[in-house]
Amino acid sequence: MSRLLFFQIHEKTLGDIKMADINNAQLEAVLDLIPHQYRGPGGVVGVVKDGQIIATRAWGYSDLSNHQAMTDQTRLPICSISKQFTCGVLLDKIDNLNRLNDRVSAFFPKFRGTIPTIKELCDNQSGLRDYWALSILQGAKAEQTFERDDALPLLAKMKTGHFEPGTRYSYCNGNFRILSELIEAETGESMDALYSEVIWAPAGMDTAVLNSDTRYPTDQVVGYEGNDETGFFPANNGIYWVGDAGISASLQDMLAYEIWIDKTRDDVGGIYRRLSEPPSFRDGTPASYGFGLAHQTVSGVKVTSHGGALRGFRAFRMHAAVERLSVVVMFNHEANMFGAAVSVLQGALGIEAPASQPIPQGWDGQWICRETGLLARLEIGKMGGGELKFATSDNVVFGLDGHLEAEGVMLTRDGNTLTMQRDAENMLTTLDSLAAEVAPLDMEIAGCYEAEELEASMVIEIRDGGAYVRIEGMFGSGIMERLHPVGLDTWIMATRRSMDAPAPGDWTLSLSRNDAGHVTGFRLGCWLARQIDYIKIS
Repeated sequence: MSRLLFFQIHEKTLGDIKMADINNAQLEAVLDLIPHQYRGPGGVVGVVKDGQIIATRAWGYSDLSNHQAMTDQTRLPICSISKQFTCGVLLDKIDNLNRLNDRVSAFFPKFRGTIPTIKELCDNQSGLRDYWALSILQGAKAEQTFERDDALPLLAKMKTGHFEPGTRYSYCNGNFRILSELIEAETGESMDALYSEVIWAPAGMDTAVLNSDTRYPTDQVVGYEGNDETGFFPANNGIYWVGDAGISASLQDMLAYEIWIDKTRDDVGGIYRRLSEPPSFRDGTPASYGFGLAHQTVSGVKVTSHGGALRGFRAFRMHAAVERLSVVVMFNHEANMFGAAVSVLQGALGIEAPASQPIPQGWDGQWICRETGLLARLEIGKMGGGELKFATSDNVVFGLDGHLEAEGVMLTRDGNTLTMQRDAENMLTTLDSLAAEVAPLDMEIAGCYEAEELEASMVIEIRDGGAYVRIEGMFGSGIMERLHPVGLDTWIMATRRSMDAPAPGDWTLSLSRNDAGHVTGFRLGCWLARQIDYIKIS
């Protein structure tokens, strides 16, 4: 079903983009295309302008087998969008965040580095490795049960971070789990009750709930893994989460939230206005994430936003304060919810997607990042577009002065090295070229390795040209993950499914050797959990 109310058109200027407030025809066309461009079992989309709902769509099925239709009242997990609600409760209930700083260390009894502050937890500047990524290195399988009591012992094993708090940005779900534990201890109330009191009730989110146990989705909605080529199959989730995720809400709930944001926009003490204050790093450099909100510029429009994901589900919301425009997208499948939300924003404001400029030959290749030790790849398409695969995939375009750039990312070249600037992470680093020639498999890589950081082990097996990894840790014995050589003493460990979503993808494994050339260990990392050292023991 759809509902589209028409606004009087008048023109204004945003930067050097001239547009109408609402392009009704273009918005209608975009909404009609979403079920076909982002194919899957079902989904919902809504748009709020000037505090009013101007468009809603709900299509497909929340359960294909039982023919249960998707509606704008079907409650779906909003996953990591919950983080801003956690921070909203924190700001409302804790008068001085700094007074909780000394209590963070209790979660990390073995930690040898600087303990992050409460604000650094809220802004994903803690330097802590993500606990969902670490669960893989503790032997967790994608479908196994992760109980509420499993999180804190996992966090307590941490001994180091992957950067000094306040100096960089890295997404870390554990930050917000810690916040929820501190909030409940400080107030004596559950997060469910606090969400309701502070945000849901004032915003009119009448059916929103905290459903932390992903084994039992609200409204019996089914999330689906797969895609249009492989087909879709029900996702079997088993994790318990709170603080970092856990809220389930309908499209009507989420649009009520967007209306409340607009209604309270001029209230200096309003929750969302406080949440969306521009963040910064410790040295004062502007940051792009704070209090559970990403600060982005999308098609020339400044927005505060966040996405959410669980195997079988995707969600995204964004709010453009100047335009007083909000977009909400939720799927019960794993299509690109950000791309869908951007297309709706562009359609509503009459913005044409910019044409990509061709990338000249010679940029293809792979590199190792000096700061993180992670593999970076540039793949240039036949039509001249390109993709940087590092951390997350960034579409790149050729800049006028000979560099490559995407939103918040710039690459410049000097011979065989690249310089990569990532504004969102406060990072300026060098990428060293890694030749793609792969020598015959070195059998010496096979063996058992231990990570003191994790108190866990890894066994590498090589047989008939294939290389695989078995991980042993606090959650048992993981599946056999694939290992593939990509360069001299450099491998990737491919993790395509995990408890949380999206999975880490490719881990970079860099071998260490002694003076005699024998393998002594390796350093392993992905964007969410970097620079973990393993020593060969047999």
